[in-house]
Amino acid sequence: MPHSTARRPPRRLLIPLLVSACAASGWSAGALATGAFSVDSPWMTGDWGGLRTAWLNQGVDIQMGYTGESATSLHGGYNRHDRATRYADQFNLGANIDLQKLLDWDNTAFSISLTNRNGDNINDKLSDPRATGLGSTQEIQGRGSATRLSELWLSKGWLGDTLNIKAGRLAVSDDFAVEDCSFQGLAFCGSQPGNYVDSIYNGPISQWAVRVRYRLTPELYAQIGAFNINPSGLENDNGFKLNGAGTTGTLVPVEVVWAPTVNQLPGEYRIGYYHSSANGTDVYKDRNNLPAAVTGNGYRSDASRHGFWLVGKQQLTQVNGNTARGLTLTASATFQDRATTPVDSYQKASLVYKGPFAARPTDTLGFGVARVHASSLFLRNAKAANAQSGLGYDNTGYVPEQHTEYVSELNYGIQATRWLNVMPNLQYIKHPDGVREVDNALVLGVQVQSQF
Repeated sequence: MPHSTARRPPRRLLIPLLVSACAASGWSAGALATGAFSVDSPWMTGDWGGLRTAWLNQGVDIQMGYTGESATSLHGGYNRHDRATRYADQFNLGANIDLQKLLDWDNTAFSISLTNRNGDNINDKLSDPRATGLGSTQEIQGRGSATRLSELWLSKGWLGDTLNIKAGRLAVSDDFAVEDCSFQGLAFCGSQPGNYVDSIYNGPISQWAVRVRYRLTPELYAQIGAFNINPSGLENDNGFKLNGAGTTGTLVPVEVVWAPTVNQLPGEYRIGYYHSSANGTDVYKDRNNLPAAVTGNGYRSDASRHGFWLVGKQQLTQVNGNTARGLTLTASATFQDRATTPVDSYQKASLVYKGPFAARPTDTLGFGVARVHASSLFLRNAKAANAQSGLGYDNTGYVPEQHTEYVSELNYGIQATRWLNVMPNLQYIKHPDGVREVDNALVLGVQVQSQF
């Protein structure tokens, strides 16, 4: 799994750009601007006396954000009598720079981002500790408590940005199988293949990569990527590792994206495929193609993996001609290699209504349901191990038999100010991690997001 005191961006890179932005804009300390904690400012620390707006006008967008997620088990789960609470958070610091505005470089952009994650997950109380995790009630928790270089890339467009190439340090989830994250549960947030396939890394993990995009029409484009697979980058001590030592293969995702307007309402539809050349450990067979749990031999290594995804998002309604308010439906499905991936398929549908009340036009009301299905071969392996040992569920040596986990979430996002959103939520997990012997769980969560 996925989805601080972050270090400062390199001064040699940012300061000359920011100084030139100020000089070009003619900014002065007397400029009118919003102050710190102003409800009308997009940033908690305000406009810095007009400096931040001046930078934006020159293409320099400073990113400083915080996300905190708490979760309390109200009922059920593996430790059904333990009403524990867990908290996880993430800080990010970086800059998105439009080099066309700043330096007059046509269709060119640069991004740098540092991310720091900390905290714990309530799933350690909900799930059988012997089982393989299939999800998380706190999407921000995962990939260890560490500071990482999450983005360091340059993109360049040609022919009016018909052809665009992006290269550097980036995550698969930045461009492929992209979904909004309007929920706290991992099953409803971000690029789903990266939540289940161990050679696909979602943010905050970055990889050396290149992405090539070609726009066929204003509404339709195709893209392909090549991402270095290096498991050592997942280690906490390697958050800033830039060399290729430890590389095991290359991930190649391909995707077609269509963004039509239906009845004057926006939509986006994605279909994609990935192939990984990195070896994967079989979840059932040994090197002789026999059940490894029975023979006692090591699990075999399979030469490659592949899978595909479908994502659809469509706004369905508007309010009195205002498309900034209304109901949006998102549905997605992923299908992984069942021989090497414990989760072989995932499906979800969610509804988010923005501006449910006239007096609260930027609040959101969300509801989603998801199905996370364990590989039939992964299940067969557990059954073979238990048949071989003759142990029952209550025995320490029993291997939990994982089937399907069902997750639902109801939330309400309160846009308290332009820079602060507070989202209480209620999550219900049926068969946590797909283990039917574990009680269904009810979790109360609160997510806080702020832009500094």
